[in-house]
Amino acid sequence: MQRRTFLAGTLTTLTVGALYPAATAHAEVAAVDDDFLTVLTNANQTQIPLVLSSYQNASDSVRTVARKARRLISGYVWGRSSYHHDASLLAPLRWLVEQLAARQHEDGTYDVGNLHSPPDSAFAVQDVCMLYALLDADGRPDTEAHRAILASVIKKAGPALAAGGVHTPNHRWEVSAALARTHHLFPDRRYVARIDDWLDEGIDATPDGIYSERSSTYAAEVTNPSLLTIAWLRGKPELLEDVRRNLDATLYFLEPNGEVDTVASRRQDQKGIREVWWYLTQFRELALHGKDGRFTTVAKSIEQRGTGELGDFLAEVLERPELAAVLPAAQPVPTDFVQPFPSQASARIRRGARTATVFGGTDFHDIPVIASGLSTNPTFFKLRQGAAILDSVRLSPQFFSTGHFRSDGLRRTGPGTFELADEVKVPYHLPLPKRYRRADGRYALTLEGRFYASMDFPHRPKQYRSLRTEITVTEVGNGFDLTFELDGDETAYAIELCFRPGGTLAGVEALDAPGNYQLVSGTGSYTVGTDRIEFGPGNGATRVTMDPGERFTYLNGSLTPDGLRVYLTGRTPNRQTLTLRTS
Repeated sequence: MQRRTFLAGTLTTLTVGALYPAATAHAEVAAVDDDFLTVLTNANQTQIPLVLSSYQNASDSVRTVARKARRLISGYVWGRSSYHHDASLLAPLRWLVEQLAARQHEDGTYDVGNLHSPPDSAFAVQDVCMLYALLDADGRPDTEAHRAILASVIKKAGPALAAGGVHTPNHRWEVSAALARTHHLFPDRRYVARIDDWLDEGIDATPDGIYSERSSTYAAEVTNPSLLTIAWLRGKPELLEDVRRNLDATLYFLEPNGEVDTVASRRQDQKGIREVWWYLTQFRELALHGKDGRFTTVAKSIEQRGTGELGDFLAEVLERPELAAVLPAAQPVPTDFVQPFPSQASARIRRGARTATVFGGTDFHDIPVIASGLSTNPTFFKLRQGAAILDSVRLSPQFFSTGHFRSDGLRRTGPGTFELADEVKVPYHLPLPKRYRRADGRYALTLEGRFYASMDFPHRPKQYRSLRTEITVTEVGNGFDLTFELDGDETAYAIELCFRPGGTLAGVEALDAPGNYQLVSGTGSYTVGTDRIEFGPGNGATRVTMDPGERFTYLNGSLTPDGLRVYLTGRTPNRQTLTLRTS
């Protein structure tokens, strides 16, 4: 058996092309990438002592319990690991698998934040199936009891996943992947039928490779791995095209230090940092499948960088040895481009170590609320030069507490020029027409645009105050010009530049709150090592606070980003150009 030989660590060649049942006729023999296996082996060997010191942590979720068990089993079954068949792992592993059984409801689901949750259970069940498959292939008598417990968990969970529902788009693919694994181990027609039901809804991907949640977190951790698992176990190689297009798009979202731009996301990573290491086996698999040397370059850069929990991928490779084949020859990834993404009204610009993002695609104009699942990040521009990182540029006018500027789309007006625009109109409400008046004064509770009141707003005539904002982003030789044009009622505004902590600001004045600075005049700079971003000019000493809008202030919410925040201020109507230069 090839897998058992591979687990022993003695295999030197692999059959590649048999990743999917439909591709077996095109299988070929390839050498094993020993450097890759060494990276995963060493990473896993670093994880195991950490698991052994914390495996009885009562606060661990069932997903964490399953992942800890996966790390132990990876080392236990892998012939090249210093923990290979180490009996000291068996008792901790037994405790972990017993926890997986003890925490499972009678209906087969788990509580993971959500109660009796099929999708959250599916995350754990994928790991549980992997655990069982690896121990079964290893075939040691001293893990028979562990396997029996794992089998009972899987058999109990399968019907729940096949009958239960989901919350988010990516849950459909996670549940389907868990069912594919469950069916592979313990076949049941119900599992196949539910997978086909979910797939029949269509994969939520745009032509430019972006999934509907626009999230690198869920692409990297859920959607891509799940589609690859379904393709492999259910013989559906056509699903690879969605993954390939997403990875192709990811090439343009990559930063030189391995981060992935997330400003357009509709999920929680729209205000956070994501790293490319999550994509390791995806880039390897698609490099092998499509002979794409660009994907080879990304995969090898992840290995060389060595950050993240790379040991978690060992189980995937032990389960599917084909992933350990030597990759196609590396080819350059894009490092000099202007790449628009129409599906999310964004553009990425890169010139070697300098990268920028222009973003005008929030959901705010179609759905003017702040909620999970919506893109509402007010950052419309980002810039970095090597280690000098400007994480966000934002604009906030003092205009009836309507909050930050959020562009209504993105328009490309030249090779390196983009236009962002928005018009805000705020009503004053006139008396109701007589036919809508009520003697008892009990009018419908309706939305004014910023707040609700019992005023029957839709039927009232209105007088409007308006503010139109246009921002033109123009690439110049060593940076960008951001030209702001604000027209309408006279008011104040603030432009906020938020730099990543770790560098040095110069030319600015400290304000009262920690981390807040103002550029009053001239040019300021932010420097990290030899990397530098210059910005300016300042536009006066008037202090204008950033107003996040009534949706936030009413509940004491905040949109203040973490970092070193520099403010430039002005008054409308006005035309102001912010110059950003890198060196």
